[in-house]
Amino acid sequence: MDIKHYMQNVGKAARTASRLVARADTNQKNKALTVMAAAIRRDAAKLLAANALDMEAARTKGLDAALLDRLALTEKGVAGMAEGLEQIAALPDPVGEISDMNYRPSGIQVGKMRVPLGVVGIIYEARPNVTADAAGLCLKSGNAAILRGGSEALHSNQAIAACVREGLAAAGLPESAVQVIETADRAAVGELITMKDYVDVIVPRGGKGLIERLMAEARIPVIKHLHGVCHVYIDDEADLDKAIRIADNAKTSRYGTCNTMETLLVAESVAAKALPPIAGIYRAKGVEMRGCEKSRAIVPDMKAATEEDWHTEYLAPIISIRVVKDLDGAMDHIAAYGSQHTESIVTENYTKARRFLREVDSASVMVNASTRFADGFEYGLGAEIGISTDKIHARGPVGLEGLTSQKYIVLGDGQVRG
Repeated sequence: MDIKHYMQNVGKAARTASRLVARADTNQKNKALTVMAAAIRRDAAKLLAANALDMEAARTKGLDAALLDRLALTEKGVAGMAEGLEQIAALPDPVGEISDMNYRPSGIQVGKMRVPLGVVGIIYEARPNVTADAAGLCLKSGNAAILRGGSEALHSNQAIAACVREGLAAAGLPESAVQVIETADRAAVGELITMKDYVDVIVPRGGKGLIERLMAEARIPVIKHLHGVCHVYIDDEADLDKAIRIADNAKTSRYGTCNTMETLLVAESVAAKALPPIAGIYRAKGVEMRGCEKSRAIVPDMKAATEEDWHTEYLAPIISIRVVKDLDGAMDHIAAYGSQHTESIVTENYTKARRFLREVDSASVMVNASTRFADGFEYGLGAEIGISTDKIHARGPVGLEGLTSQKYIVLGDGQVRG
């Protein structure tokens, strides 16, 4: 296959389709989404069989546990993809929404209209659910999508893509509105991230290596997060039952996700009470603990943490633990080592909670809740195209609004500028 020629054709088709999708009405887009969801439910056995082929190949290649976790599809996962599409269909259509209309002294009216970005390129590793989520979000927000999944999920992605095409056809929309790249050749990525005539924005979903490559080579704007070093801080005025429950869930509900807690911070005045029961849970679940000197004095079987540990996104059953003096100490640690993804405080003190929300500079900041809630589905976005730790355009889980922009509109009645 001539990769450059193939990708140019994909880009041209996407650009043409983007104009048709941008003008599609809400009913047409919702019909496509509901048919996609129904096809996914109907073909659940086919999707699981395709995923089993990918999983077998991935194990044979010796891929790590975190990637295998992200690659795996279950019956619940398939149902979740369908439910996500149905939720997107139920959400208000942002395209064409007009806001902030004001009369100016000249008599003109000035406001803003929400519009699609155009063509969105999504590059992702494992996570076959992204194929459905990205297709649904891009379609509802009036964009065409070019999806390039990882070679490890090729069978899964193509099986889901067949359901997506069925939905597009049922609604009278071009199949090129959502194109799933059919080659595993890495050169396709190099082409996609430089096709500035055809692609308006790139959204990566993958490991640090992939995102660093895109940051270095892309000639198109990228909505990204490099890694998720997420923190939970247990304050000296925390409810310890809540703290234990959150520290458990934030780390152990899934190890391979970007919203999993990697560092637990504990106020020194409650560390002796809080750490032993939390350490007991981690010990029972096989989580390796790496701690500071104060932490290890309380939990002696904890390994010594290095400076590198505070910077590390483990994506594995490993956690770093640090005892800090107080709220300011916790926020100083997060400022120094965090990745601006998600942080949570456990406290019953309203003033401290307000300070944490205001002063911690991350895409999601929480009070008395697990970091695992940092997710488009949990936030009511229907699904997410990814999570952004950027500060311009989109931040946090990127849903429909994050896949649109605004343009100024002006309504006049013959006015000319003097």
